[in-house]
Amino acid sequence: MRNVLFGEKRECGMSLIELLMVIVILGIMAGVAIPAFSVWMPSYRLKSAARDIYSDFQLAKLKAIRSNGDYAVVFNRGAGTYQVVSGGPDRDFSTSGDNVTEKTVTLSNYKSGVSYGTGNAVNDWTGSPVPGTGVSYNPERVVFNSHGMTNDTGYVYVDNENNDKCYAVGTLLTGVIFMQRWSGSSWD
Repeated sequence: MRNVLFGEKRECGMSLIELLMVIVILGIMAGVAIPAFSVWMPSYRLKSAARDIYSDFQLAKLKAIRSNGDYAVVFNRGAGTYQVVSGGPDRDFSTSGDNVTEKTVTLSNYKSGVSYGTGNAVNDWTGSPVPGTGVSYNPERVVFNSHGMTNDTGYVYVDNENNDKCYAVGTLLTGVIFMQRWSGSSWD
C-alpha cells in the first residue's frame, strides 16, 4: 500500500540482456566442467566397481553366518564377471550341484574399461609381486564359512583403461575384508 501512496513502481523480471548474460556464463561454466568431468569419470567408475566387490564380500560373509553354511564369491576372469554363490552339499562351488547363484556382476557394465587387472602396480601391500591375472585366490574364489572366516588369504584386483590406478579387495583367513588403492607408487 505504501508504494501506491508515494507513487513508487516496482519492476519484476529480467531484461533480455540480463537473460543472455546468464546463458553465456552458464555456457562458459559448462565448457570448463565437461572436460574435467570426462577425466574424472573413469576413476569414479573404477572406485565404484571396487566398492561393489568389497560389499559383495561382506554380503557373502554375512549370508554364510546367517545361514550357518558356506557362501562364496566366484571369479570368472574370462567372462569378466563374478558371482555370489551359496553352497550346496557338494561345497565345491562349481557350476553343478546344489549351489545357488544369488548375484552376478559383470565388470564391463561399469564402462571405462573396468576389468580384472593390476594396472601398473608391481607388488601387493606386503611387498610380494602382484599376479598378472588380477585374481590371487586359487582356485578363483573366496569361500566364507558359517563363522565368517575364509578358506584362503588373497586379493582380487580391478583396473581400467587408464591402467595408472587399481584397487585390491582382499581377505584374511580370519574373515577380515579390506580394500586398498594403488596410487601409482604405493598402496593407500
